[in-house]
Amino acid sequence: MERLNRFLARNGVASRRNADKMIAQGQVKVNGEVVDRLGATINPDNDVVTCNGITVKAVKPVYIMFYKPKGCITTKKDELGRKTIFDYVTVDVAGLVPVGRLDYETEGLLLLTNDGQLAHALTHPSHEIPKTYVVKVEGEVPEHNLAQLRKGVMVDGVKTKRSKVKLLEYKDGISKIQVTIYEGRNRQIRKMFEAIDKEVIFLKRTAVADLRLGGLSRGGYRYLNEFEIDYLKRL
Repeated sequence: MERLNRFLARNGVASRRNADKMIAQGQVKVNGEVVDRLGATINPDNDVVTCNGITVKAVKPVYIMFYKPKGCITTKKDELGRKTIFDYVTVDVAGLVPVGRLDYETEGLLLLTNDGQLAHALTHPSHEIPKTYVVKVEGEVPEHNLAQLRKGVMVDGVKTKRSKVKLLEYKDGISKIQVTIYEGRNRQIRKMFEAIDKEVIFLKRTAVADLRLGGLSRGGYRYLNEFEIDYLKRL
């Protein structure tokens, strides 16, 4: 079952707020009968929904993996005229949204879908979906600093949850570190390293849970296969 307002929003009729207005005004019918009760639910597989006499066709769920390059923002439009992820992901599907965010200077794996239920599940803090990053900072990072990151550091007045932190290499004055976190606060990785007096000079998300970026090139994307979709739904 699915809320009627969500069904209308997911299939490009209107935002949820405007869908509620349309429902309240009696513009929506389910199986030929007006439904003006907010909070009403439908079976999207069997029920026929019309809006002002026009049948609302269900949009097929789409699941995409995108290699976000640095220098673009995770949104549909930017008032400053910067590139957005939708300059690269040119799929014309109603309701397609990014699952979480990567900041302007961060690259790597970003999922997009029009399946709002899955997007909510993957981003809700209670589910603690692991996200893995490769981080580069200048200079050596001693073990006691890595231990601090693992145990949690203060970010915006709140201690971060435990994370997995592994030094991959130290070469030519640059430390390369793998970090896995289980929450998704704003610019969290960068702020974690600021807490140990290190500035991140490169940041790439390489995995969400066990779903890895693989052979995609920067700016490239592909559709997830059935196995990957089922895996995400089981998380």
